[in-house]
Amino acid sequence: MPPPSHSSPGRRSVWRVATPVIVLLSGVLFAVSAKQSDGLDLRGGRLTDLASVVRAERDEAGDLTAQAAALNVEVDSLSTELGDRSVRRAQREVAELADPAGLTEKTGTAVQVTLDDAPLEARLSYEDNPNDLVVHQQDIQAVANAMWNAGATAVTIQGQRLISTTGIKCEGNQVTLHGLPYSPPYVIVGIGDPAALEAELSTDPILAAYRDYTDIPGGGVSWDMAELASATAPAYTGLLDLTYATPMAE
Repeated sequence: MPPPSHSSPGRRSVWRVATPVIVLLSGVLFAVSAKQSDGLDLRGGRLTDLASVVRAERDEAGDLTAQAAALNVEVDSLSTELGDRSVRRAQREVAELADPAGLTEKTGTAVQVTLDDAPLEARLSYEDNPNDLVVHQQDIQAVANAMWNAGATAVTIQGQRLISTTGIKCEGNQVTLHGLPYSPPYVIVGIGDPAALEAELSTDPILAAYRDYTDIPGGGVSWDMAELASATAPAYTGLLDLTYATPMAE
């Protein structure tokens, strides 16, 4: 009897079920392998790529270390230059200018000038211009200028050290100096040669005009000049920034 041409129905039924199961299991294995590998080869090639990454990171770390070393050398070089001749010369210039700029304390012989308004009763009875009987900012400034002209090494007003940017401003019956208001009497002290200071103060034309108002009948402004064996002008400790006005926008 010849063999049958087709498999038996039982075997065909087994393969019909087994084949989809095998395909499904293969798909699951492929999916798990892809997830675990994260897109990389799970065999020897992955180890080769990892070694390349390590070498690249090591090279980059070496470059950064070299840059850091170079920057440290530059920092050390710049720090060393702080003591070179150019820096020391600039530091000497700063030290030399600190004294004439009024940033150091000065002590020595001096002349003191005191200016004051006329007594109240004299001002009340005065029939002419009342401004004749009060001290103005220009009077104080004239005393300071005369002292500078006489070679004073330091000048103070009300104990405050004057510097090149000091402004004396009159506000009502007070004078403002470095932002602080002062009332009379105004005491101006110049440190220097007393003979030179007194000579300049006595011959200055603006101060001569001021002294004319000391002789007003009934009492005028006052003027007192005295020589001091020793006086101290403190160092200026205020702001050194320069400020200036700007036009308003139209």
